[in-house]
Amino acid sequence: MTDLSLRMPNTRLRAVLNLGVKHAASFPLPTHLSSPELYADWDDDAQLSDLHVEFDSGQLHVETTGGGTDHHFHTGAGEHRASSPWPDADTAALLRWSSALAGDLHALMPGLLDDITQAAAWHDSGFDLYICEVDEPGQLDLIEIEVEGELMTLPWLGAGTVTHDHIDGENHPIALAWGPGETEADQPIAQAWTDAATGVPRSRALPGVDWDVIGLPAVEVLPWLEGIYLNHHMIPDAEGTLLNAVLRRLGGLDLS
Repeated sequence: MTDLSLRMPNTRLRAVLNLGVKHAASFPLPTHLSSPELYADWDDDAQLSDLHVEFDSGQLHVETTGGGTDHHFHTGAGEHRASSPWPDADTAALLRWSSALAGDLHALMPGLLDDITQAAAWHDSGFDLYICEVDEPGQLDLIEIEVEGELMTLPWLGAGTVTHDHIDGENHPIALAWGPGETEADQPIAQAWTDAATGVPRSRALPGVDWDVIGLPAVEVLPWLEGIYLNHHMIPDAEGTLLNAVLRRLGGLDLS
C-alpha cells in the first residue's frame, strides 16, 4: 500500500493573465448546477476549442470553431446520450452560460493555453508568480491556486524500461508495461486503478510474469506503481489546476 505520509507539501502559484471580458458571468446558473467540473482543450489542426461542463447528473460538451458552436450531452459516467439529462429550463440556462463561456474561451485560444503551460513550467522550476506578456495596457486577472504536493517516488530501479498508460476498464485503470534493455516497453506486468470505495490507488501483478527478469519483486513494484498512479493520474498538476481556476474565473464562478 502507498505511504501517503511521503507526499510533498502543497505549494502556491499566482498567475497574472489577460482574460478579457467575461460574458458568461452575466448568465446565472440554476442553483443545483452552479458548481460544475470544468475542462477545456484545443485542437490546433481543426482550430477547435472543446469545453466540458460536468456534473454527477450529466455532462455538456461544447465545441467551438470560427464557424460557431455545437454541443452534445453525456451521462454522468461519460456515455453519450441524445438529449439533455436536465429539465428544459435548466438546460436552456446551462446552454446560455456554457455558450458564452465557450465563446470567450475560444477567443483566447491557443494563447491562453500557452500561458497556462508557461505558468505551470515556472511553478515546476520553483517560482510562484507568472505574468503574461501584453501588447498594451489593459485589465488583467490575478489567479491564485494551491497545487497539491506529489508523492516522493524513486525512479525505476528494475531491469529494462517501463511505461504506463490508461487501459479500458472501470475506475480509471492503467497498465505498467516492461521491456528488456532499451527496447520498447510492451509487456504488461501490473495494473493500478482507483479504489471506488476509498478513492486511493490499488494495484495487482499480472499472472505469468518472471519477476527475476524484471529485476524487482512484485511486492516492490506494486507500491511504486501506486505512487506513479497517484502522481500522474490522481493528483492535479499545476497546469490542470490553473486551467480549472481560469475556466471558473471566465465563467463567473470565481469573482475574487
